[in-house]
Amino acid sequence: MAMTIKTSPTLTGEDARIFTEEATRNGKLPTPKLSDAQRRMLYTMLNSGKNITFPPKA
Repeated sequence: MAMTIKTSPTLTGEDARIFTEEATRNGKLPTPKLSDAQRRMLYTMLNSGKNITFPPKA
């Protein structure tokens, strides 16, 4: 006998109301941005990771 599997959860009642209110409130918050110093640090870290060889050659 085949059984139907729901792939998307459905919120109803109080849970749906709370979710909608939080999503609306979070949608109005400012989006965090990286400063230039943070962007340079991240770029340096990502590029240094490209130079790692594993396993290390003896």
